[in-house]
Amino acid sequence: MQMQLPIFPEDTKLVNACLGFKKSDDFVYYFHNGSAIFCHQKDDVNSYRYITANLVDNGLCKCSELADALGVSRRNIERYTKHLREKGSDWFLKRPERRGGAHKITDEMMQKAEGLINDFYSVSDVARMLDVSEGALRYHIKKGNIKKNWSLR
Repeated sequence: MQMQLPIFPEDTKLVNACLGFKKSDDFVYYFHNGSAIFCHQKDDVNSYRYITANLVDNGLCKCSELADALGVSRRNIERYTKHLREKGSDWFLKRPERRGGAHKITDEMMQKAEGLINDFYSVSDVARMLDVSEGALRYHIKKGNIKKNWSLR
């Protein structure tokens, strides 16, 4: 087998002797021996996690090498690799975006809370009855998602 001389594009940050990455425009390119093997948009977190896990899983680099080169925690890279091995690539690439939404306080729950608060129950009592935190209820009251009927008081 002929040995391949790794020739990387200019301004490529090397992970090890045969693996590197480069940011260009809004994309991040990963190179193995000078050939592009992966690419993702700079802000695509799920693809980034999948690609870093794939690099480690395929033996192209170690978690510590990749973590040092990317400036992230080695534990995160290990976690991504574990998820890839246990759950497969779909876990990364077909995940619904769940950030920013309340997981316990649904619209139905807010209507119940509003009704109980307007029936003169305290916020802490309503939180206990609905099995949610008092802070979560107060947050939604402050945001205006749960309205207190002040005309009754």
